[in-house]
Amino acid sequence: MTVRRNVTPWASAALVLTALLTTSCAGEKNNAPRPAASSPSATPHGYVEGAQEAAEQQSRLLLNDPDSGNTRILDLVTGKVHRTAQVKGAVRLGTDGRFGYLHAPGGTQVLDSGAWMVDHGDHVHYYSAATRDVGELPAGSRAQVRSDIAVTAVTGENGRTVLYDRSRLEKGEITSPRTLQGTYDGAVLPYEEHLLAFENKGGTTELVVLDRKGERVASPDVTCEEPRGDAVTRRGVILGCAGGALLVRAQGGSFTAEEIPYGQDVPAQERATAFRHRPGSDTLTAPAGDDAVWVLDVTERTWKRVDTGPVVAANTAGEGSPLLVLENDGSVHGYDIATGKQTARTKSLLTEEEGAGADGRSPVIEVDRSRAYVNDPEGKKVFEIDYNDGLRIARSFDLDVKPVLMAETGR
Repeated sequence: MTVRRNVTPWASAALVLTALLTTSCAGEKNNAPRPAASSPSATPHGYVEGAQEAAEQQSRLLLNDPDSGNTRILDLVTGKVHRTAQVKGAVRLGTDGRFGYLHAPGGTQVLDSGAWMVDHGDHVHYYSAATRDVGELPAGSRAQVRSDIAVTAVTGENGRTVLYDRSRLEKGEITSPRTLQGTYDGAVLPYEEHLLAFENKGGTTELVVLDRKGERVASPDVTCEEPRGDAVTRRGVILGCAGGALLVRAQGGSFTAEEIPYGQDVPAQERATAFRHRPGSDTLTAPAGDDAVWVLDVTERTWKRVDTGPVVAANTAGEGSPLLVLENDGSVHGYDIATGKQTARTKSLLTEEEGAGADGRSPVIEVDRSRAYVNDPEGKKVFEIDYNDGLRIARSFDLDVKPVLMAETGR
């Protein structure tokens, strides 16, 4: 059964940050810096200073070898490889679509991939610019970083959260952050000019909505046992819980929290705790233990468990595309999500047999609108797969580093 909770924020909608105004198309026309000797009418739609706008996605791969510290950015449009900061000992690599966050015990290195998109719902802008090393955040390897267009929230292992001005990161600067009061379970997630967080009160984990100063402005009156995993979709934010997931949306000045239960008892080791999907898609994947994958259809509010071989990584482009599973035989297997049947598989892509590693150091599958990417660390390669053509290997990229950690930006 699906349960809905609704609440209206206590604070005024005037909390919108000034920085957000520049992201609407009207804001881009009125507020963006203008080229010299131009009139207001000559300012290109979507103009961003220092960046080039393109008609197509400008995807890039961030790659890191934790042992050597070597880090590269692979431009998937030109095939060129850019060198950037050395980061040794990284255990995880996250991204918000533009910036990469290399989490190491001594701090979190911020890399600007120079590729991003701005989604206005009815149309999308794609941008490219120079890559650069922004600097280091004083956040350990277990810190969780989440961003929107205005702020970057960094939640430490102790539950303390600080907010950075994302517009300054875009200029290559790390400024002094603002610290939120209190502690929170899991990542604090910027969403719709607010922050979503879980407060633990007497052993009960309650979802709260905060303004950008950290003041509570709403409480959807819903709890989430053992919150782990989150994803932003066009239909709202998915938050993983022991009993399934919460779908949180902002509608007409209110926030709703809708439960999407598994509909069955799921052992702790088989719960969805880390979601993967194509940005913009409403179909999410997560390992369901060692030999299966969960597929969460946010549109239909349904979970489906697909039995596979031993899972190393999984992902899907959604919208009728196959479920892609990298299994420990080194091959990518394609499954029909509706039937659960295998429809295709590649040859073995990995130089060495892999198991699902801890702390994000096993190979991954990154997916965009037409291709999927798999990293082979020992072979120093990345494979590009056309998932709409029977998992055909479209290209392979030879590298001078072991791409142990990989993330795609520009989507």
